[in-house]
Amino acid sequence: MKADLVERARRGDQDAFAALVPAVVNRSYAIAYRILRDPDAAQDATQQALLEAWRDLPTLADVERFDAWLNRLVVNACYSSTRRDRRWAAKIRVLPTSQYSTPDAAADVADRDELERGFQRLTPEQRAVVVLHHYVGYPLTEVAATLDIPIGTARSRHHYAIQQLRAAVEADSRPAFTSQGRLA
Repeated sequence: MKADLVERARRGDQDAFAALVPAVVNRSYAIAYRILRDPDAAQDATQQALLEAWRDLPTLADVERFDAWLNRLVVNACYSSTRRDRRWAAKIRVLPTSQYSTPDAAADVADRDELERGFQRLTPEQRAVVVLHHYVGYPLTEVAATLDIPIGTARSRHHYAIQQLRAAVEADSRPAFTSQGRLA
């Protein structure tokens, strides 16, 4: 069904593309948000990727690879967004918790706030690898193919990103000392 919509959209069928977008827009936005960490920038990147998808869809060689191709367009739109806006400000959003909510997987690793601060320190390229590998679930070989980078580069970016995240979490969990050597 999806491949049929992609094929029809490739041939210029606007209705087919309009039917395809609802199936992919939420996942595209989620990827953009996890890379950019800003809802407005993520919406812009998603919209930019979908515009490029419509424009470049006739060049897509394999309709079965549409999702990976679109993910790459989303990541590239995120890269463009970060190049346009080099201001990195701490954007911390406190999420309400409920006794009825399911446990957060990130809570097993570190406090959500520590993880967010660590993620902010990663480069956009490292974020893209982490998001595609850990959120989308791609193996590193598929991440490399999606981002059009060598597998060694994907592994390296992933390794250093995880290393930086661990260091940030460990640094945040150490007690702070004053200039007199006392605990703050």
